[in-house]
Amino acid sequence: MNVDFSAVEDIEDYQSVPPGRYPCKVAEVREGTTRDGDARWSFRLEVIGGEFAGRTAAWDGISFGERGMKRTKHVLGALGFDVSGRLSVEPQELVGHEVWAEVRPEERLDPLTGIRSIRPRVPFMGYGESLGSFVD
Repeated sequence: MNVDFSAVEDIEDYQSVPPGRYPCKVAEVREGTTRDGDARWSFRLEVIGGEFAGRTAAWDGISFGERGMKRTKHVLGALGFDVSGRLSVEPQELVGHEVWAEVRPEERLDPLTGIRSIRPRVPFMGYGESLGSFVD
């Protein structure tokens, strides 16, 4: 067999939906820490309506260090939590909350392997209102 791979890109593409704004729910949450040692929750956003229902829109996360608190407040507020003052919340309490999320591709180059990858990403302020008005 004679095969020409010169037109095949060396890129890993992890996108399961095209760029856009999707009605999503938090389907899974994983606890971890940032490089600075702060608590970080990573969560999987699953599309809940339209053509791509059931697909993972993106993995995103919030962190509880000083640098991440503005976005954490925005995300938790968009998910329907009262962020006007003190809040006591556990990671699994996010599961099932619904929100509009904007998804964009982000390309990265792994400096160790040289492999490029494209992953879906939610921008810094990429969360909208809750889904009270969503109709499928």
